[in-house]
Amino acid sequence: MFGLNIRRFLGISLLAVVAGCNQTDNANMGVTTDPSGVQTAHQQQTGTAVVQGACPQVYLRDGTAVLRRYAKGAKDDPQKLLYQVTLADTTRQCVLNENQLVVTVMVQGRVVEGPAGTGGTVNVPIRVAATDEKTTLYSELVQHSINTTTGQFVFTQANVALPGGSGGFTKVYVGFDEGPYNTK
Repeated sequence: MFGLNIRRFLGISLLAVVAGCNQTDNANMGVTTDPSGVQTAHQQQTGTAVVQGACPQVYLRDGTAVLRRYAKGAKDDPQKLLYQVTLADTTRQCVLNENQLVVTVMVQGRVVEGPAGTGGTVNVPIRVAATDEKTTLYSELVQHSINTTTGQFVFTQANVALPGGSGGFTKVYVGFDEGPYNTK
């Protein structure tokens, strides 16, 4: 009896998720598809929401999803680790306006303080880049502040503007980058 109830609950949950994925225009129903509230007024006035499947996917670039910081002079010594930051889950939202596709990129991350950690706020360099495999369409390095004692954080980069209806072969990459600050 208990197993049957669980199967019913899981079936109903799955249907609710699928129904939510097929929803494209919730504005008339008072429901928001932007839980972070990151859409700008310009996007809301002039843009048209894009179905998630037509919005470029976000990928974590190999080798850039983990950032470790060590105490001065130490490298790869677990006892001198200040903190480790890891990027995990990604999502995106797109709005198409007259001449560009505007993407809001969100990444969930986790920070773990190491044995040498002292707590507090630190800045981590996160790069958001979009490419169509031939050309870099967008690239920006952002210093994102996180508190090393909180455990989890969400990084949001709004207004990633891509030319025209870029979507088909465009990929958005997110990762830690210690390169030059704020290059576009």
